[in-house]
Amino acid sequence: MNILICEYATSTGMGGTFLLEGKAMLKSLAESFAAGHHEIKYTTSATEIQIGTPVYCNHENIKTVLQAEANKCDCALIIAPDDLLAGLVEEIVEHTSNMGSSPEVIRKCADKFKCGKILESNGIPAPQLVETVEDIKKDTNYVVKPRYGCAAENTIITSNPSISQDMVVTEYVEGEHLSVSLVCADVPLPLTINRQYIEITGRGDKTVIDYRGGITPYETPDRELIIDTAKRAAQALGCRGYTGVDIVMGDSPYVIDINPRPTTSLVGICKIIKPQIGELLIDALEENLPPTVHITGNYEFRKEDLL
Repeated sequence: MNILICEYATSTGMGGTFLLEGKAMLKSLAESFAAGHHEIKYTTSATEIQIGTPVYCNHENIKTVLQAEANKCDCALIIAPDDLLAGLVEEIVEHTSNMGSSPEVIRKCADKFKCGKILESNGIPAPQLVETVEDIKKDTNYVVKPRYGCAAENTIITSNPSISQDMVVTEYVEGEHLSVSLVCADVPLPLTINRQYIEITGRGDKTVIDYRGGITPYETPDRELIIDTAKRAAQALGCRGYTGVDIVMGDSPYVIDINPRPTTSLVGICKIIKPQIGELLIDALEENLPPTVHITGNYEFRKEDLL
């Protein structure tokens, strides 16, 4: 197959760990597809990964480039921040097979308020949404985060939250910070449970949450319950392709976010999984996923390792 991969930070030259994590995901996916003897093209503003054929673009022309290249490929995979992902996927869906979720599903996942409501209506445990000032309880901690955002950016813990249209407020859930990586077709295939390294800093009324890396796989006695919860969440939203479900394991697994795209955990998973991620993504397109995957060893990732 001829496969197009677009990773947004690499394609537009974003700086910092966004570019470093993005390049790592792009390279891992390209290597995985190449191992299956597929032809790879990838969009980039400057960075080259020595696998496949680079297609140069920038922030201004990325959509035009995607349309043109999608016409030449059998399928395409887009990785981008949640608030931009749907718009980029829309540029390819009429020109090639999309290896990820539909723009409609992506927008539901990206809208953390709407996503929370969908989980609630399907009976899937998630932190309680706070919609009015009257819902705020004394001596209770809340998580406040952008309604549209990713990677725990601008996320705080506070006992005195403000309610606004562009922020989401939920009750704070104490527990282990985990994620579940899936490849989704009609029936999602679980890959691994991953432990997330979350750094909580600050004092007093405002405490900041930051994602610092993780380890995959992570063994837990609650494995089956956690995986079942993640699968139900992905199915409730209608996710396809690689999907990451963020979970806090407290008295039960609480779904925090659903990421309808490759996440950084993929970098480690690609090193320890059989079959290859690339083949699994193609299998998902064809509704031909295997019943299980084989994991050997583990992989640890910290953000500072990329700097």
